[in-house]
Amino acid sequence: MKTRLLMMALLSGAVMAAGAVEAQGPRERPDFATLDANGDGVVTLEELQAQGAARFAARDTNGDGALSAEELEAAGAERVSERAARMLERLDTNGDGLLQQSELQARGGDRMAEMFDRADADDDGAISEDEFAAAKERRGGRDRDGGGRRGNGNGPRGRN
Repeated sequence: MKTRLLMMALLSGAVMAAGAVEAQGPRERPDFATLDANGDGVVTLEELQAQGAARFAARDTNGDGALSAEELEAAGAERVSERAARMLERLDTNGDGLLQQSELQARGGDRMAEMFDRADADDDGAISEDEFAAAKERRGGRDRDGGGRRGNGNGPRGRN
């Protein structure tokens, strides 16, 4: 049990350290086979550190051993482009390469109605300020404008 806990802590630390060079936003996590660089069926601290160093080096485009704001912005812009392409692929139901409001409403309409129904505690068809505050509290006080994250990326929504 202690060994498993230690490995999980080490893996989490390595992934977080590697993620420190990332700009904001979700990203793909390396799988076990990628982390097990020598293919011996176990991941060592050295392999985790090498993975983090490789991620850092990939973003250090001028090779000076430091990440500038421009290098971080470039990495972020690349991820934004990839995410936009995935969103179009997933949501563009008519295949025109554009997202119309109707395509987004079709995807989120039921979800919005469910969220509204949960917030409308007295079922009067309107959300009072008290109901709004209670719904916000149930979400842990997070909202889009408040700077809080809308979850940890591990929920049922999956990755975009």
